[in-house]
Amino acid sequence: MAAAAAASYRHHSTSPAARLITLKPPPPKSLLLRNPTRRRHRRICCSTAPADAEPQSSTNRRPADENIREEAARLELAAPANGFSAWYVPFGAPADDGPSGERYSLDEIVYRSRSGGLLDVRHDMEALKKFPGSYWRVLFDSRVGRTTWPYGSGVWSKKEWVLPEIDADHIVSLFEGNSNLFWAERLGREHLGGMPDLWVKHCGISHTGSFKDLGMTVLVSQVNRLRRQPLNRPIAGVGCASTGDTSAALSAYCAAAGIPAIVFLPADRISLAQLVQPIANGATVLSIDTDFDGCMRLIREVTAELPIYLANSLNSLRLEGQKTAAIEILQQFDWEVPDWVIVPGGNLGNIYAFYKGFDMCRELGLVDRMPRLVCAQAANANPLYLHYKSGWTDFKPVTAAPTFASAIQIGDPVSIDRAVFALRATDGIVEEATEEELMDAMSLADHTGMFACPHTGVALAALTKLRDRRVIKANDRTVVVSTAHGLKFTQSKVDYHSKEIANMACRYANPPISVKAEFGAVMDVLKKKLDVKGKVRSSDHLRVKTVIWLTIQVAVLQVLFFLSHFSLERWCTFQVVASC
Repeated sequence: MAAAAAASYRHHSTSPAARLITLKPPPPKSLLLRNPTRRRHRRICCSTAPADAEPQSSTNRRPADENIREEAARLELAAPANGFSAWYVPFGAPADDGPSGERYSLDEIVYRSRSGGLLDVRHDMEALKKFPGSYWRVLFDSRVGRTTWPYGSGVWSKKEWVLPEIDADHIVSLFEGNSNLFWAERLGREHLGGMPDLWVKHCGISHTGSFKDLGMTVLVSQVNRLRRQPLNRPIAGVGCASTGDTSAALSAYCAAAGIPAIVFLPADRISLAQLVQPIANGATVLSIDTDFDGCMRLIREVTAELPIYLANSLNSLRLEGQKTAAIEILQQFDWEVPDWVIVPGGNLGNIYAFYKGFDMCRELGLVDRMPRLVCAQAANANPLYLHYKSGWTDFKPVTAAPTFASAIQIGDPVSIDRAVFALRATDGIVEEATEEELMDAMSLADHTGMFACPHTGVALAALTKLRDRRVIKANDRTVVVSTAHGLKFTQSKVDYHSKEIANMACRYANPPISVKAEFGAVMDVLKKKLDVKGKVRSSDHLRVKTVIWLTIQVAVLQVLFFLSHFSLERWCTFQVVASC
């Protein structure tokens, strides 16, 4: 196997085009990487790199009249095929289910198996295993932060593991992913019993402000491929039912590709910031008097009758992009596996996507174990939590009640089977958070420097409960997944800090203080707010010390004047006596 990998490596590295578009040759045998979390330096050896391998030159620039997409297409023509492939299979189909089993090309428009179950994207793992884990680690690391199309994206930097057969020219990317892994130092130290290794994966720091970008770039890219030569599928547009974030992502990526987007939104159930995004991007927005589950039923019926491609997480292509967030976490920890990963759950595709990303890294030898997964749900929309508490015996959909975590206000999740599989495979846990718990957790995190969304508040509240029960230990490396940006949910923060939420104490509210335009009034408020007494030198203390200092100075001057005057009189008297 190693010989085959080496031969394959030599074949792929014979031309500059191959190095750029297909599998880049690794850097020299020893690559120095920095790891700020556990040690200062770590050396990784790539077993497939020949002794004379050199890093790709950064001095070769494309022609001035050629953009990065055109450059990728030109180089792709000269690159040998990498032999990787993927296809649809029924979710849960055995891995050894050969070609005779039920499978579909990714170029087919299909959302469910023959039995009506979910589908999953399966990759040719044997082809991927021809390259060792060390090769994939170096390859993925070499693409981070680049502008080479399409590898500058956090999703498409793992192209071989996402949509290996798509042409670079068909990819619709807004350079999504590569999101910040935030060290929640103060939150862990002061509010969670001294957790020195608490991290927040800010997936909301993305083009449309949520993790949905990661999946939508894959789905819209595949639709773009289907609509163009040589397939020419008659797809009139792409549609989705949404609680807000999915519609924003779909609208942006369709706008970038010039593909019509149709959005079904539950009326009066999403924030204005979420509503304005698809409107601004030119999508057809239908505000429907029902909840998300009702919108989902309608979009299924519509896509069965019209040539509209379904973009909800029923479509497993999106999960291929979302799984790259798990791979990013491993990259950011220098390929060390965290102990826990906590993910907010609504329609439940994301928890399975994280499982899939971690599991691929384990199976292909990039890491040697899996983290334990936690799915956090709002108590007002908690069907998975109730299913977990029943011992996984009987799943029953619920009618989701209003929640500040509106994007996960889903009572009948499409990906329930996927979520259960992921949690059972990782010895996972499901926890819930009440409205007060999630809002308090969100606001407490904000007090330590974050600007979290309510869904992140759900995950942080779940973490607090698991810490209180000592399920998660103080020194466990824990990652909380933040799925959206707090700026999309400012009204919930305004309500909280204004203490206008019924039956909620709002313990960490920080409303503005009305003060008269007078120096004394301002000073009184600030001294009280800053707890000046005993901590900060107040103006009163300063005035007292100034008076004492001036009094001492005057006394000293008086003494000096008296002494000098006394001495002058004695000198004059001495002169008179002497003259006599």
